[in-house]
Amino acid sequence: MTELPYEPDAPPPEEALTRGVDDRFERRIVMTVPDRHNPKLHQLMEDVNADQDLYALWLAANVNAMERLGMTDHGPVHVKIVMNLAVRMLRLLMEAGVQPSVVADYDMEPGDAEVVVALAALLHDVGMSIHRSDHEAFSLFVAQDKLRQILPRLYDERRSTIVRSEVLHAIISHRSGGKPFTLEAGVVRIADALDMAKGRSRIPFAAGSLSIHSVSAAAIEGLRLERGTECAIRVTVNMSNSAGLFQLDQLLREKLKGSGLERHMEIRVRLGEEEKRLLTDFTL
Repeated sequence: MTELPYEPDAPPPEEALTRGVDDRFERRIVMTVPDRHNPKLHQLMEDVNADQDLYALWLAANVNAMERLGMTDHGPVHVKIVMNLAVRMLRLLMEAGVQPSVVADYDMEPGDAEVVVALAALLHDVGMSIHRSDHEAFSLFVAQDKLRQILPRLYDERRSTIVRSEVLHAIISHRSGGKPFTLEAGVVRIADALDMAKGRSRIPFAAGSLSIHSVSAAAIEGLRLERGTECAIRVTVNMSNSAGLFQLDQLLREKLKGSGLERHMEIRVRLGEEEKRLLTDFTL
């Protein structure tokens, strides 16, 4: 069972606006995921953590998202959470007998599916380093170069090309209206939407953005990801206020629709005995 939110070594909010490039790198988030004796995934994490260029892309994406646009986190903390969620979801699906697409279509190993999911999660928002609009498409050509550097350390040329194609498909499929063809892409799409737990979804709310989006996000207290009884995956969402249903309906439901994972997931909502008051007085 996985209790959320994860607690990556994020910088305190008051330090997040330190401008220096070197200062930002000093607070570098280390990418970790349980590798479960998957040597390729282990090697991937070593390579990713040694990659200065990739970390700079995450920083640039986050400066655009948070500091210039006032949006939620799209940087290293976000991709670390999404990666761990996605790998956990993939493993729950495989434990339930669901076959990853690279296994079914290419006779590759389950560990290779974990590499696809981890890389897609790590690279899905790198296009934000260029622009918010159509950032999913921008992520493709940014990720293309990065994958050509990373994958030859893990695979021969033939398999490297296949894995690269699978990762790029998962990246583009996380956008609004994306239609994943693969299990791995569907997993990344849903994992991206699940980064909504307490302390994560409140970023725009705490910054003073008052809307149904920010209020509903503030109502999400935490998530639990575990093996379901009737489905492979159960997500339990704990809310302090029923306004959080808007977040689930507009974000999670939309990501789940067309993901290919609909029949493999159950979503449960738990509301506290007393609803927490999220607003006092405000001016429109």
